Amino acid sequence: MLSCYIDFALPLHEKTLIARIRGQARRSGVLLDGGTGIGDDCAVIKIPRGHEALVTTDFSLENIHFRRAWHPPESVGHRCLARGLSDIAAMGGEPLAAFLSLALPPDLSQRWVDGFINGLLNLADKFKVRLAGGDTAASPGSVLADIVVLGSVPKGTAILRSGAQPGDGIYVTGELGASAGTLSLLSRRKTKLRPSDFPRHFYPVPRIEAGRFLRERKLASAMIDISDGLSTDLRHICDESGVGAEVEQEEIPVAGIGRSARKVDFGIALHGGEDYELLFTAAPGKRVPSQVAGVKITRIGRIMRGRKVFLRERDGMKRELPARGWEHFKLARMGAGL
Repeated sequence: MLSCYIDFALPLHEKTLIARIRGQARRSGVLLDGGTGIGDDCAVIKIPRGHEALVTTDFSLENIHFRRAWHPPESVGHRCLARGLSDIAAMGGEPLAAFLSLALPPDLSQRWVDGFINGLLNLADKFKVRLAGGDTAASPGSVLADIVVLGSVPKGTAILRSGAQPGDGIYVTGELGASAGTLSLLSRRKTKLRPSDFPRHFYPVPRIEAGRFLRERKLASAMIDISDGLSTDLRHICDESGVGAEVEQEEIPVAGIGRSARKVDFGIALHGGEDYELLFTAAPGKRVPSQVAGVKITRIGRIMRGRKVFLRERDGMKRELPARGWEHFKLARMGAGL
C-alpha cells in the first residue's frame, strides 16, 4: 500500500515520503484482529462478526474544495478525512480504516505535506481510525487527494436514503450554513481568516456519535449527511424514497459564524454545502430527543405524498423549493471554482 508512480521530484523522494507517512500513521487508530496496514500490497482488515462493510470515497481537489492561500494544510487534511467519515455517520456506521491517495505538485513544500498528514491523523485519532494505506503520485500543478473510508454496521441496520415515508418528521443536527458562510467571507476578504474563529468550516466534526445513536435506537427511517446543501440533500432523500417534503423556514437552524456569531443569510443555510450535519427522517411515533451526543436536533418539516419539495416561508406562503446546492459538473460548465 502507499505505492508511488512518480517521474519527477516530490517534496521528498518516494520511498522517503512513504516511510515518513507510515511512521506518522502508526499512531492512528487500531488494526483489527492482527490485520496489516501500510507496507504490503493490500491492507488486511477484519470486519467484526455479524457486521457489513461500508465503503465510501471522496475527492479533495485544490481550487475546488480548498485553496492553499485560504486553508492551512492541517485544515485541508482534516477536511479531507471528515468528508469520508461523514458518509459513514450518515449510514449509522462505525469507521474502521482510511486509505489516502495523494497527487502532489513538485513545488509543494514538505512542511505543507506534513501539516496535511497531521491534520488528517489528528481527526483519525479522535475516531480511532487507522490510516491503512493508499497511493502517491506526481501532479502537474495542484494538490489532489482522494480518501477512502472503510466502516461497518451490524447486518441489516444501515440507514439508507430510501426509507422515508409520508408523515415522517424531517430533522437536522446542529446548525446550517457555517461552512458556506465562511467560504463567502474568504472570497471577499483580502486578509486571511483565523481558523480558530471559524471551526465549522476549517475543522468540521463528523456526526459519528449522533449517527450511531439514531441507528442503535432505530429512530431514523432515512438519513444523509449535508455535504451538498440542505435543498439538494433533502431532494436526494425524496428521490430515493419516492416522496415529497415540506420544510418550515422558521424552523431551519441558521448558523452564526465568527467571534460575533453573526447569522449567515438564510439562502446560505438553505443551499450552502459542507456542513456535514445529518439530515434524517423519523416516523411519527418515534420520540426524537432535542439533543444527541451534545449536538442539537431540530425538526424542520415533514415528508409528504407526491414528489415535490416545498418551503413554507415565515409569512405562511408556500413555494416549491429548488435544489440549488453544490453540483460539480454544473459549476464546471459555468467555469466556476470555489
